[in-house]
Amino acid sequence: MADVAIRKPALAGRFGGSAAVRLTTAPTASRVALRAPAESLAALSSALGLALPDAPKTSGRADARSALWIGPDEWLVIDEAGADLMATLSGAGTLHSATDVSHRNVAIIVSGPGSEATLSAGCPQDLSLSSFPVGAASRTVFGKAEIVLFRTEEDTFRVECWRSFSDYVFGLLNEAAEDAGH
Repeated sequence: MADVAIRKPALAGRFGGSAAVRLTTAPTASRVALRAPAESLAALSSALGLALPDAPKTSGRADARSALWIGPDEWLVIDEAGADLMATLSGAGTLHSATDVSHRNVAIIVSGPGSEATLSAGCPQDLSLSSFPVGAASRTVFGKAEIVLFRTEEDTFRVECWRSFSDYVFGLLNEAAEDAGH
């Protein structure tokens, strides 16, 4: 019998936060970095079962699947149910580029009444509800790490970061959460 290596998810079992903020690692998800011209959006949206957003800081969502606008022709598609997004997109029949980034990214959920203050400690964007409403998404930085930030509820954010930066991002979030709890 051959030895089988089992990959331990980054940040597995890590929790943090304070009385005002809870930090948890999101369950494993499928992710695709998608690039496409405007004329391909309708076919790709149909294949994915959601409307690909076409404006900055926006997202589209259907069930466990989200598409986050990252740039004029770029999206991060996340399927929390673990669907095979590459297979889904391969049948779209339109010009696009899709790269599976499921193992590259890790997501940290920041929730609670102090979530906005926690993220503002390391993110230069205005994260007030009026400027960054529910459904808003953007590529930005947290400390010195590039992240994709997605506001899923009034007091809940999904922070997508590269696996190699996950310890740093989680640690910085945890320090900021403690400050937000005071």
